[in-house]
Amino acid sequence: MKYNPYEYQEYATRFIEKNEVAAIFLECGLGKSVITLTAIKNLTAKGKVHKVLVIAPLRVAKNTWPDEIEKWEHLKGLTYSVAIGTASERVTALKRNAMVTIINRENVEWLIAKSGVKFDYDMVVVDELSSFKSYKAKRFRYLLKARPSIERIVGLTGTPSSNGLMDLWAEFRLLDMGERLGRYITRYREGYFTPDKRNAQVVFSYKPLPGAEERIYGKISDITISMKAKDYIKMPELITNNVLVEMPEREKSVYDMLKSDLVVDVKGVEIDAVNAAVLSNKLLQMANGAIYGDAGKVIPIHDEKLDALEDLIESANGKSVLVAYWFKHDLTRIKARFPFIREIKTSKDISDWNSGVIQVGLIHPASAGHGLNLQTGGSTLIWFGLTWSLELYQQTNARLYRQGQKNTVVIHHILTKGTMDERVLKAVGQKEKTQNALIDAVKAELVRCA
Repeated sequence: MKYNPYEYQEYATRFIEKNEVAAIFLECGLGKSVITLTAIKNLTAKGKVHKVLVIAPLRVAKNTWPDEIEKWEHLKGLTYSVAIGTASERVTALKRNAMVTIINRENVEWLIAKSGVKFDYDMVVVDELSSFKSYKAKRFRYLLKARPSIERIVGLTGTPSSNGLMDLWAEFRLLDMGERLGRYITRYREGYFTPDKRNAQVVFSYKPLPGAEERIYGKISDITISMKAKDYIKMPELITNNVLVEMPEREKSVYDMLKSDLVVDVKGVEIDAVNAAVLSNKLLQMANGAIYGDAGKVIPIHDEKLDALEDLIESANGKSVLVAYWFKHDLTRIKARFPFIREIKTSKDISDWNSGVIQVGLIHPASAGHGLNLQTGGSTLIWFGLTWSLELYQQTNARLYRQGQKNTVVIHHILTKGTMDERVLKAVGQKEKTQNALIDAVKAELVRCA
C-alpha cells in the first residue's frame, strides 16, 4: 500500500530523525508504528542507524509491527525478525541480524542478561513506554543497564501518565538517563511532590506541589511531542452510556456487610478482606455477580449484569459487539450464558472479527488493550467489568474508537448501582484529567516544523 502521510505524521517522523532521544505521545489511531518505521527507514538509508530493537506488548510485537512493515510500499527492503517463542527460537531470530528486531517486553531481561547474544542495537524503540513506568520492575532495570550503549531511543505511548505525574520519572530516566527529571526518584519526589496520604512515617501517596506540573512539562518539552487524534484526523462520533443495574436486596446487604466488617458469610463460605486493596477487589467481584472463596472457588451472587449484557446484545440487532471483562469468573459466566460468544485471542480471531464473522467478541483489557486494530469489525464496546487502570481503559476503547472507524462508536458501562463500580468509573475520569493536562502541555504545534 502506498503511504500518503498526514502533515502530523511527517512532523513526528522528522522529530524522531532529528532527536536522538524522543518521547512521542500519540493517541491511538494516529499511526505511531508507521511514523516510527518511516523514521527508521530514513535513518538506515542515511547510515545513521544500522540495527534497531523494537520492544512491544506481546500481541503488538507478534502482529502489529510485522504487519506494518509488510503493509507499506516505502518500507520495502527494511528487513525484520520477530524474537518470540521458545528460547531457541528467539536466539535464532536475534542471530538473523535483521535491520529491525522485534521482541515482547517480557523478554527484555532475557535478551540483555540471558540470551548469550551481544546487545549491539544502536536504536531502541519502546512501544508503550508507559509499561516501563515502574523503576522497580526488572524490564526497567535491565534496559536501563543497557541504555548507555544505545545511541538513539524512542518512547511511544498514548497514556504517558495514567496514574499521575509520578509515572513520568522512570519513563524519562530510561529515555534521557536522568538529564531532565533527575537520576533519583527520591529527588524527583522531593522536588515536585509533597506527601499526601500517610500513616505516621509511612507515605502511601504524593500530590504535586503548586506549579509542579508546569515545571515538569517544561523540563521534558524539548524531547517530547504529543498529539490527540481529534486535532489531526476526523474521528467518528463517540457516545458513552452507563447502564445501571441493581443488586437484589438480600445480596446487597451481604455486599454492605463485607464493606463495613471486612468479613461476611456467603452461602456458607467465609469471605475475608484482609486490607483495603483486597476489599476493593472483592467488592468489584460482587458487583459483577460472583466472588472467589477459598481455593479459588467461585460463589455466584447475582445475574443482573448478565441480564443487562443480554439486553444490550439483543438491542444491537445482529451487529457485532465487543465485550470487555475483568475477572476470570466473568469470562466463565459470560460464556455459559452466551455459548456463541468468542474470545479474541489469536491472529485468526482478529481476522475473523474484522471480517464480520464474529457477532460477539470477548476481550480482556490486559491482553487486548494495546495495538490491536479491531475498528473494521464493529463499533460497539460493552464494559462488563471495569478496571482501575486508565491506560487499559483508554487503550481498550481505542480498539474501536480510532482512525478507520466508519461508524459512530458506542461504549456501554454496565454498572451495579451503589457499588464500587461507580467509584472506579469516577476514579478513571479523574486520572484522565491529569493525563490530558500533560498531553495538552506538550502538544505538537505543526507550525514549528517548517
